[in-house]
Amino acid sequence: MFVILLHYVKPLAEVDKYLQEHRKFLDKHYAAGHFLASGAQVPRIGGVILAKSVSREELDVVLNEDPFYREDLATYQVIEFSPAKYAVGAEEWFS
Repeated sequence: MFVILLHYVKPLAEVDKYLQEHRKFLDKHYAAGHFLASGAQVPRIGGVILAKSVSREELDVVLNEDPFYREDLATYQVIEFSPAKYAVGAEEWFS
């Protein structure tokens, strides 16, 4: 499982120009089973994506498709972890 932290490096006005395209990118990878959750950080300095079902190499290929990456709007920090504990009912997310 991966936590991807995006940090915007351009003004929000520039980021917002690509927001719809970014959301289509997210939808594609939700449908493929790669992403579990995503959303904006608070305050809105970037975003967070939770990913599974891909290797680190596959994830790098996926993230390269993101318009925020392509347009140099954000930097990406990828954190891989192996969940050891999780809430009852969340098994399918983390298995």
